[in-house]
Amino acid sequence: MAQPYLSIEHVDKSFTRNGMTSTVLRDVNLKIERGEYISIIGHSGCGKSTVLNIVAGLIEPSSGSILLENREVRGPGPERSLVFQNHSLLPWLTVYENVALAVDKVFKGSKSKAECHAWTLHNLEMVNMGHALHKRPSEISGGMKQRVGIARALAMEPKVLLLDEPFGALDALTRAHLQDEVMRIQSELRNTVMMITHDVDEAVLLSDRIVMMTNGPAATIGEILTIDLPRPRDRITLVDDPRYNGYRHAVLSFLYEKHSHPGAVA
Repeated sequence: MAQPYLSIEHVDKSFTRNGMTSTVLRDVNLKIERGEYISIIGHSGCGKSTVLNIVAGLIEPSSGSILLENREVRGPGPERSLVFQNHSLLPWLTVYENVALAVDKVFKGSKSKAECHAWTLHNLEMVNMGHALHKRPSEISGGMKQRVGIARALAMEPKVLLLDEPFGALDALTRAHLQDEVMRIQSELRNTVMMITHDVDEAVLLSDRIVMMTNGPAATIGEILTIDLPRPRDRITLVDDPRYNGYRHAVLSFLYEKHSHPGAVA
């Protein structure tokens, strides 16, 4: 039997503070194939971002392991690139410089200066930011900043792209445009994506599978829903598609009937 591309195996995570131990995750198991788009959804406090940070190597699991191409993940690395809800651009650098910094770091010694320059431009063009190369983050909109953050992540040629609520701080129209851009890019590159979201419609629109987390403490994977909708996907057409609405209802049912959590704050 072929090994999965990315595997989360029996992951537990506990934090200890002031002598008190809190179990955030318990026995999380997930196998992801190359090129899959996976969304993780659940109420606030269910450990979604903790799972993503463990895969990114920013947090060590208390037990269990993360395997990428059958090799254990230990610490952060360019093969797992993370995009936060906050774009995290360096304010004193231009759009071009923010992406070039990552390119130079990852490809120093393997690409020439000219190749690094061309690769930086290529990734900015991919997210339609080639017109703003010399602007600084304070001079562009929130949606544009997030495009630059995605370009920077993609420019590292990651094996897995990790998105932590990447559209959460954007207005509805900008959010929709950027979702469409991410769908387009993922269809071109066929990269493997793990995304954290609170948005049910976003999860159904973008994903191949939706991973639904139970409530914390000691959260785990409750259900996994396969989204069998043809690509490319058009949000307008899908509104009247009974399959789309069936998937949407299934996620809502899990979140608000099986695992309601009225005290949660999104």
